[in-house]
Amino acid sequence: MRWLQRLLGGGRVQLDPERQQTLLRNLQHGYGAHTRVPFPAQVEAATSMLGGDDGLVVAARVLSQVADEAHVDLRAQAQDIHRRTGRRLLVHRRNYRPLWMEAGPGLRWPLFALPCGFHPYAQVAAAVAVVGDRAARLDRVTDPNPLATHVFELLDLTTVGWEYGRVRVDTDAAAFVDRLITSAAQVLAAMDDPPRLPPPVRALMRRNNTLDVHDPAGPRAVGRINLGARMREQLLA
Repeated sequence: MRWLQRLLGGGRVQLDPERQQTLLRNLQHGYGAHTRVPFPAQVEAATSMLGGDDGLVVAARVLSQVADEAHVDLRAQAQDIHRRTGRRLLVHRRNYRPLWMEAGPGLRWPLFALPCGFHPYAQVAAAVAVVGDRAARLDRVTDPNPLATHVFELLDLTTVGWEYGRVRVDTDAAAFVDRLITSAAQVLAAMDDPPRLPPPVRALMRRNNTLDVHDPAGPRAVGRINLGARMREQLLA
């Protein structure tokens, strides 16, 4: 694997675990829904903060943690439904769509209330942007394969939240999905042997539905987004 060869071979990058921990703490406490700063400004500031290879490592760590915690949350919800009703639900990380198609009204979308406290439209969006913008450096600091999987997991979770989880499609949500799609394409382009696109992405790419995008502060629609077209444009290039 090229990433492992680069880590073990010559020219290995110098990483600073203490700086990474500081960046992670600053990201957790300085950004999110509790601040009065609009999400786009938070994303810009957090992206700038996550500079260098240490920032890239932190961004990858954030995406891994968020994807892992979302999966744990959904498994717990499925187990609770089984205890209460006897109904068994399958929770597959590679494709959350069947779960949400079957039980969407009974599920809580997990990304707004994870234990880590990262908000999808603030810290997570910044991490996604950092990973995409510096995808060419990923194999110098981490294995890009699980990272690509986590980006696609978050894309799947967000789009099923729109379709089945009553998550409002506003400009912040649309910007987050657009970053996920763009960064996924950038990560795949930087890999020697990129994986196949996961089933939920292929399913959405076969569609051509257009959704209204609303103002975060009100009911007014301010634009539209076509997920299938956007994914085809970025992921099939």
